[in-house]
Amino acid sequence: MLENYFVTPKTLKRLRSGPSAPYIDGFAAMLKEKGYSHSTAIRYLRVAAHLGYFLLSQGKSLTDVNTTTPDSFRRHLPTCRCQNSNGGVVNHHTFFGVKCFYRYLTQINILAPDPVPIVECTDSTYLVNFRYWLHNHRGLTPDTIRQYSFGASRLLNELADNPSLWDAKQIRTFFLESAKKCNAPTIEKLITSVRIFLRYLIIGGRCTADLDQAVPVFAHWRLTELPQSLTTDELEKLIEKSEGNSLNRIRDLAIILLLVRLGLRAGDVAKMNIDDIEWHDGSLRVSGKSRSEVRLPLPQDVGDAIQRYLELRPKNAQTNKLFVSNIVPYQAFLSGGSVSSVVKRALLRAGVNTRIKGAHVLRYTAATEMLRNGVPLDKIGLVLRHKRLDTTAYYAKVDVALLKQIAQPWPEALQ
Repeated sequence: MLENYFVTPKTLKRLRSGPSAPYIDGFAAMLKEKGYSHSTAIRYLRVAAHLGYFLLSQGKSLTDVNTTTPDSFRRHLPTCRCQNSNGGVVNHHTFFGVKCFYRYLTQINILAPDPVPIVECTDSTYLVNFRYWLHNHRGLTPDTIRQYSFGASRLLNELADNPSLWDAKQIRTFFLESAKKCNAPTIEKLITSVRIFLRYLIIGGRCTADLDQAVPVFAHWRLTELPQSLTTDELEKLIEKSEGNSLNRIRDLAIILLLVRLGLRAGDVAKMNIDDIEWHDGSLRVSGKSRSEVRLPLPQDVGDAIQRYLELRPKNAQTNKLFVSNIVPYQAFLSGGSVSSVVKRALLRAGVNTRIKGAHVLRYTAATEMLRNGVPLDKIGLVLRHKRLDTTAYYAKVDVALLKQIAQPWPEALQ
């Protein structure tokens, strides 16, 4: 397999004679299978061979490689005197090449995976069972469970770890003290998470009934501001600047059109599978919050953008997720944060400045565009998958021209 990258007999002999020789051909085959570029694979193979000589000079072998080896190897390079090495060139290929070789040796069982450190669990039994309940009975995602556990953990730390002894006065005192140390968004999250935790305890008979009523209401009016959406001109500019023939542009355009035409959340796009697209009837399955699944119509321009991306999508991506990174080893997006990063770069590229920089600004834009085109609020709510109509009504304020027509004049002062 080395012959795919090297032709001179001297180089081939050197690579196949060092401490890394037994694994060098297999490493080359893996690099080719994963889709690494020719030049990158050559650098990684040279680094793998050099690593063997470095370990030999330290009186070690490849079985001694661990997660600290890349740093040790990099520090060694400026003063490298290894036999049959190509010198001490220090760059990102050196560091990532060692890490890649380490992963390969682990995959073929030459190295044992680093043991997971044993951490003593100090979480309350109530908190552990609460997380289990959120996951198995409410169907919440790990991110949401983490958010709800935030308030529960603080409450258990501040009060006695025996909910049956709690009373309304303790709950209110907890919030009054917390409000002195937290900003408004943190208090909102704290109220929500504590309230659902208390309801969980009430269901199980572990605390006083109606104790959740002791959680104070935070004075925050959601409809006091206009939705942060793009104007029609800004939206057209964003889409125009996202067009192109590179794989990055083709993928990013498909993501942006999904967000702005269907009002999807960033997490919806990150979780989307190739099999979720029903080409025969032009629809798309979307798994939203609480594992709920809905079927949405697939607009023509969105379908065309996805089809173009699938034609160029890396064939070596070993995942059914629709969107993957464009650099090897072509991993699926881990969370909605990756989707929001795509939107942030696109907004910057288009020169569009908004207060909300992530993917949610395009969800707001989708709703406001539908409203401007005369789509009723109940239909918009179906597309956005809102459970309550008053959530969708938030977008009714964007049509300022229409609101001006129905606004009553301010009464003149009585003489």
